[in-house]
Amino acid sequence: MGEKKGDFQFIFLIFCASLFIASFNNSYPQQVIFPEPLSERIANYDIDASLNTDKKLVTGDETLYWKNTSKDKIYELEFHLYLNAFKNTKSTFIRESGGRLRTDKFDMRAGLNWGWEKILSMRIKDGEDLTEKIKYIHPDDDNKDDQTVISVPLEKPVPPGKILTLNIKFESKLPKVFARSGFNGNFFMVAQWFPKIGVYEKAGERYAVKGGWNCHQYHANSEFYADFGVYNVHITVPQNYVTGAVGVLQSEKENPDGTKTVFYHAEDVVDFAWTASPEFKEVDALWKHVKIRFLLQPQHLSQAGRQINSVKNALEYFGKNLGTYPYPNLTVVDPPYTALGAGGMEYPSLFTTECLWGIPAGIKLTEVANVHEFGHNYFMGILATNEFEEAWMDEGINSYYEARIMDHYYGNERSLFDILGFHFGDFEMQREGYAGMRNPKVAEDSRYSWQFKDGGYGAITYFKTCTWMFTLDKLVGRKVMDEIMNTYFDRWKFKHPCGRDFIAIVNEIVKKRLGGKFGDNMNWFFDEVLYGSDICDYKVAGISVSPVRPPEGAYDSIGVTRFYKTKKNIKNERMYRSKVVVSRLGGMVMPEEILVHFDGGKEVIEHWDGKDRTHDLIYEGPQRVTWAKVDPYDKIPIDINLINNSLTTEPDATPVNKYAAKFLFWIENIMQSFGTLF
Repeated sequence: MGEKKGDFQFIFLIFCASLFIASFNNSYPQQVIFPEPLSERIANYDIDASLNTDKKLVTGDETLYWKNTSKDKIYELEFHLYLNAFKNTKSTFIRESGGRLRTDKFDMRAGLNWGWEKILSMRIKDGEDLTEKIKYIHPDDDNKDDQTVISVPLEKPVPPGKILTLNIKFESKLPKVFARSGFNGNFFMVAQWFPKIGVYEKAGERYAVKGGWNCHQYHANSEFYADFGVYNVHITVPQNYVTGAVGVLQSEKENPDGTKTVFYHAEDVVDFAWTASPEFKEVDALWKHVKIRFLLQPQHLSQAGRQINSVKNALEYFGKNLGTYPYPNLTVVDPPYTALGAGGMEYPSLFTTECLWGIPAGIKLTEVANVHEFGHNYFMGILATNEFEEAWMDEGINSYYEARIMDHYYGNERSLFDILGFHFGDFEMQREGYAGMRNPKVAEDSRYSWQFKDGGYGAITYFKTCTWMFTLDKLVGRKVMDEIMNTYFDRWKFKHPCGRDFIAIVNEIVKKRLGGKFGDNMNWFFDEVLYGSDICDYKVAGISVSPVRPPEGAYDSIGVTRFYKTKKNIKNERMYRSKVVVSRLGGMVMPEEILVHFDGGKEVIEHWDGKDRTHDLIYEGPQRVTWAKVDPYDKIPIDINLINNSLTTEPDATPVNKYAAKFLFWIENIMQSFGTLF
């Protein structure tokens, strides 16, 4: 009887819990996107928001359902208030950026241009009022004036496995468009706009030894990190405004006061952003299961075909080579020229592009923006890495795929620029963006994003990572590289991987497919390219050839002195001694191949571990070495100076080539500025 009573109580508890979850998941009528959740759905939001287009103000009523998936009792909460980065010149963001980011400059004039985020009230549902307990914290620096992170102590802790429901009323004043978010005229890009809970990393997650909040301030270099969840967002805007948002549009209702309310629903996403403007022109496309919606500026409609093709290319390539894009839709937002600061930014199932009227087909600015920003759906959205701390895992790995996609569809020597006979590809630009730095040793790739004090964040995080990812690709081979990336994606999608997790998969797959070819593991590679800041530079330092004379003179043998006798060369061939000297100029060590070419056409490949500062290759025979080349098959693109990789004993018949190469180098450095836009 006691056992039956216990069973009944257990069933009753499950029933009550089911009713609660059902009521939470059905706060609004909505379309179910994924019958089975793809993530843990830790941070879930219902938001009612209204945009005042005159005051540039969003008022919001937010209900947060936050689940404690750790084994800890949670005694405080931490939230991001990102828009406070634009509140005044004392914020950490403005101090670090100086009011400039990428090609954008913040308009600091008085009036409407500043932005901020204000919590009007915060209350536990049917419980404690937390409003007066809110305090600003600054976990990353000593800037007491920064107000982008808050801490909220709780009277009663959140037990393990329980869901906390908070009601939050807030106002978000949008700044003049700068660094991804804001307004310009009647264009609104509303991003990082609501009080957003941080990530509570439980013991064993990423690098956490014990549970704790990971909730960084808004920095100039860094972007974001958040938990997956479900979003139900109602947005009220003027009736003549066209909207786009993360997720799927559920309904649109006109209101008597000349406004309308649109309802968007998103599942298993880490963020929610939206846009509104009366100028947007809609263009729709379809790729397999994905409905693509382009919100274009009227003057850019002529480039709709380029927009559509580039996005479809990205969807196709990622689907074939990494994993299926899971969401049913994708929205592409084209900001006006006066608001390009909002361009080139990514959110789950939505990104902003960069487009200019009349841009020729040979300059693929729009294509590369679309490919790059779409790729973030994988490395920011599905593989939800911590971009504050390990930006290379998103920006860098995504840049590697950007180059693969652009070079695959548009040609590896002309995928970015092809005008008047001058051309170069995406990977060429990215490699040159790193190799052409004034100081490529400025920082290691693994550094926290806000710790790049002496510059170099973009070139190191984007371009260097792309370059060493291609180096890894060429060392292990594309087939093995794709298995590494497929395994990484399948194992860590809708979770929070860290660098250690990625390296573990590289070691696993390389060992399985290539045995001990590169040693016990690939840790040595990551010690060089990720955790070290040295450069890779190998050089063929010299080639010398001298005749081999037959031995002359006396020699001793068992106490008897004899004289060498000159032996006649039957073939009457002269013999030569050739010496090739290869030097390691940089601190980085890479395994190297050396191709040695002889005057009779013979060629040999030598293998060197690359560790010594110099390495000599000596040959004796009737053929002379005429030239030698380090890395003849371009397996080590991270080598910073490719010009010194080869040397010949024969004079260059076309010295003008040297100057042509230098001219191309200058052109590439000018054009690498395009890369800073992304």
